[in-house]
Amino acid sequence: MAYPSQLPVLFLNPLEHAGKAFIRIWHKPNPFISRRLKEAAWVRYSNTYKCFVMHHTSQAIEMTHQHFQGLAKVDARYLYKPKRLRPAQGAVILQQDKIVAEPLEKVPVRPVVRLQPLEHQGKQYVELSYPYNKDIYACLKQSKVAQWLAEMQCFAISTDSLALHTLLTELEAVAQLWQAQTIQVKDMTLQARFWEQSYLKGEGYIPCPLAYLEKLYLLNYSLSTIRTYHALLLRFLNAHKGKGMEAINAFSEEEINHYHRSMVQAGTYSVSFINQSINAVKFYYQRMLLRHEVQLNQVERPEKPERLPQVLSKQDVLKILSVTENVKHRCMLQLLYAGGLRIGEVINLKLTDVQSERNLLLIRGGKGKKDRTTLLSQKLLESLRAYYKQYKPKVWLFEGQAGGQYTVESIRNVFRASKEKAGVKAPATPHTLRHSFATHLLEQGTDLRYIQVLLGHRSSKTTEIYTHITTHALDKIVSPLDNL
Repeated sequence: MAYPSQLPVLFLNPLEHAGKAFIRIWHKPNPFISRRLKEAAWVRYSNTYKCFVMHHTSQAIEMTHQHFQGLAKVDARYLYKPKRLRPAQGAVILQQDKIVAEPLEKVPVRPVVRLQPLEHQGKQYVELSYPYNKDIYACLKQSKVAQWLAEMQCFAISTDSLALHTLLTELEAVAQLWQAQTIQVKDMTLQARFWEQSYLKGEGYIPCPLAYLEKLYLLNYSLSTIRTYHALLLRFLNAHKGKGMEAINAFSEEEINHYHRSMVQAGTYSVSFINQSINAVKFYYQRMLLRHEVQLNQVERPEKPERLPQVLSKQDVLKILSVTENVKHRCMLQLLYAGGLRIGEVINLKLTDVQSERNLLLIRGGKGKKDRTTLLSQKLLESLRAYYKQYKPKVWLFEGQAGGQYTVESIRNVFRASKEKAGVKAPATPHTLRHSFATHLLEQGTDLRYIQVLLGHRSSKTTEIYTHITTHALDKIVSPLDNL
């Protein structure tokens, strides 16, 4: 809106003060306008905002128009301007690149058939457990390998890998097979089929080379690492499937670098995911293809942000343990905190690993396949004795209701329920109890070197992160603001 240059302009702007709506009047310095505003009985000068203000009413606006008619123009264009909201997290502009798109499409969601070990009449079987589904039932009735065990009221197959290969083929169209963590598959061909059953295998699909998995297995990599490398190499290969395996195997460092640079620029992948992908691809070229001339030294690794671990206070830990009434569940949570154990180390404990005479817990095959010992708290020992009298476990320290090893997901569910019941609002997982163990030891004055040994850290730098979150000695430091 343009005004004749000979007339001054007053701009009306919204103003909120003490929960009430006002109008702030802005104009270029002009003694005549200021004097005229002072003559208006409905207008006041605000010392707080250093400007003239009036109530936000239609009557006040009309009176202002009349008061300055022929003397100045009253502009209300900003008075009813829609309020703009800024998103709390800002905005991220992502690069659009063909290679960023996920190269592996997933099959539609299908019912799950859970495979778990079963002992029947002195023989080992694999039980097929699933919520009733007529299509799955029809396939199993016609299956060449599944049999109905009347006494157990379930379908089961033998532990032969050929039987599982056949079952995967028979159920491929109607269900997805999920193996319990207590089933160990030594056949890498079968294991790869389990891992790849959720992907659509369209035209040009490239499966993960079996030699790659066998090499990882031969070098004694953990199954968790093999599975991660398998998924990441599968993604890399199918992102370039249009070029063919021969061209992929001849890739230069720059072509590999471009793939991972695109992932960084996409902004949708974590730093750990990208670094693991670099490691998986690097292993493929150097250890399997033996292309030692491709050093991949120029592959740009994104710097991992140094985030501090979440830690619970002693009061919150006590609340969580106090509301856990089941003695087995309480013992598992106590182990996570009292010895700084990882969740996988708790379920792998055997009865013989509790060495009460030496007040030690023996941790076998921890992260990195390292054995170590950690503390055995006296309170924990009392709880374990009460638990043993009630449950009488046979091999594993913690066993499921039907025997066999306890599961990781069950411990997570126990912790989640206890945390909610205790009313602890801080974000936490079972692993938070391990972080809390280390932090509380440090606050008690325990030497960092001993904490490193108890946690099983290979490098002291890993343990040093707890020095950044401890309150030890910080209460003795006075902020300079308090001395002003």
